[in-house]
Parts: sequence; structure tokens; C-alpha cells
Amino acid sequence: MNSLKRRDFLKVTAAGAAGFGLAGKNLLADVSVNPQPQKRVGIIGLDTSHAIAFTRALNDPAAGPEFGGYKVVAAYPKGSSDIKSSADRIPGYIEDVKKLGVEITGSIGELLDKTDVILLETNDGRLHLDQALEVMKAGKRMFIDKPIAASLTDAIAIFKTAAHYKVPLFSSSSLRYIAGVKEVTGGSVGKVLGADTYSPATIEKTHPDLFWYGVHGVETLFTVMGTGCLSVAGTFTDENDFVTGQWSENRIGTFRGIRRGKTDYGGIVFGEKGIMTLGKYAGYNPLLIEIIRFFETGITPVTEAETIEIFAFMTAASQSKKQNGARIPIEKVIKDAETEAVRKMSSYKY
Repeated sequence: MNSLKRRDFLKVTAAGAAGFGLAGKNLLADVSVNPQPQKRVGIIGLDTSHAIAFTRALNDPAAGPEFGGYKVVAAYPKGSSDIKSSADRIPGYIEDVKKLGVEITGSIGELLDKTDVILLETNDGRLHLDQALEVMKAGKRMFIDKPIAASLTDAIAIFKTAAHYKVPLFSSSSLRYIAGVKEVTGGSVGKVLGADTYSPATIEKTHPDLFWYGVHGVETLFTVMGTGCLSVAGTFTDENDFVTGQWSENRIGTFRGIRRGKTDYGGIVFGEKGIMTLGKYAGYNPLLIEIIRFFETGITPVTEAETIEIFAFMTAASQSKKQNGARIPIEKVIKDAETEAVRKMSSYKY
């Protein structure tokens, strides 16, 4: 990876560790949002079923107008090399996308030469910072699939670097678009006073506990609660995680990560005017429609501030687990990660 000049990076991070904080400063506020009509989509990482699902939807001859004529034309298959459940998928997924008319490239650089916008689908969040940097240097709009990174530090570094290059990007789980969420965010229950969400929470040893799969249910929680989480504490067993977040204005949100028995996605939202049970998982298309709209406009449907807070929530949950359920302040978690991101990126050159 080409490095960043220290003096240039420090211009991006001039506010130092005070950058995000709880105020959620939008580092991409000045990113160009000029439309770019080119429709060639490139995929990085063929080690996840998401890459196949997105390709099938976009490259379907009967694809609807909501997909804007975008087609996946090339893919760089390299993903995780040491997460067996991911790495073992790559050969089969290469053949799957070839049948859909996708060219396989030997490098990210070659992929960027053949495409206009990027779906970064690599399942292994540890690779995302390096892979995303190549895309940002090329000035291409990019969606980064969950998890945006395998650490809060890397997530912050990705956003800071995107701000430097003035390249818009966003990350999201498809569970942000679970049935009922649109109604809640549209005011159906009035002001949201609290919410309880749940999802599977399979653990992968290379990632903090909730980053790998629990992120789905945590994303749903933040979609209805919004930002403003102040602290996190949890109860943790081999079979379940139960994490409680204290939000501003005395609001409480909880997440249950399930590893035994029946698993599913869902939640209950408590509002000033009503209580709503969230519905079933709606599949990938609602997210893909938002991705295509983003590719067209450059306007991100999920702010970096919210994504940072989601990953701070999960980082705080891991710290709470190590401290026997202690309550962990979110502000400190973010500031510590900001400091580490500045330190880490200061050795690179743009």
C-alpha cells in the first residue's frame, strides 16, 4: 500500500482525537456529489454470498429501473485467506459470477481500470482499510459491506482518508431496512423512547465478538434509536450476549445476540405514541436500491457519525465483557480509537 505523508494526513485530522466525539462531526460534508453516469460496477471480494446476491440482482436481464442500469462487469476475488468459512467459498463464487458475465481480474488496480463504482464485499474486515485506500485514491464511489472494518480504529481511519480524497462512501447492514423500520423513522410511533433488537451473533475469532454477525441487529437498533448512545454494559454467556445502551434523554436500547436455539432478526420499538414490532428481514434489494441511488448522487444514506457510533457500541460491549459487565462510556471509546487512528495513519503516505 502506498503511504500517506504525515503532514498531509495531519491536515485531515487537525482536530486530533476530538474529531467525532458524540457530536458526530460529518467528515464527508464537503465531498463532491456531482452525478457520475457511468454504470460499470466492480466487486472486491468473492468470499461472501452478498457478492453473488448483488450480482444476480443487477445483472438480471429483467432488472427493474430501481437498479438504474448498473451492471457488475468485473470482480477481484481475493478476500480472506485465513477465515476458512470465507476462503473456501471463493472458487465456487468465481464460477458463479463468470456465468453472470463478470470478468475476473488479477488485482484491485486492474479492476479499477475497468469499472466506475465499487462494492467492497470482502468478508474479512481486517482487509478493508488497505483495499478501500486503493479505491479512494482512484476517486471512485464505494459501498463497504459489513463490517466496515475489524476495529473501530480502522473504521475511523477509513472515514478520515475518504475525507482527504473527497470520495463519498458508506457502509450498512441490510438489516437497516428490516420491515417496519421505515414506518418508525417516518414517525409512526412518535419519538422513539427505546428499542430492543435481536439477531444471530456468530463469533469469528479474528473480529471483536459482535462485529462479525451481531452487527446486523445492532444496526437495526441504531436505525430506530439514532445516535446519542452514552454508555454500554452487558451480560455475556457462551450462548447469548445481552447489551444495554444508555442514550441521551434517558432512552434505553438493548441488543440480544443469539447463538443457541432459534435465531432470527427483529425487535420492538417503544415510542411516545405507540409500540411497534418490527417485521421480517426484507432481503438484500432494499439495501441495493440505496447503494445504486448513492452511486448516482454521491449522497450517503447513512452518515459516518452513525456508523462510527455503531462500531463504538460494539467495541464498548467487548470492553464490558472483559470487565465483567462494567458500564463503558462511548465518548472515551471513540476518543481512544481516534488517537490510535491518527497514530496508525501518520506512518502512511498519500
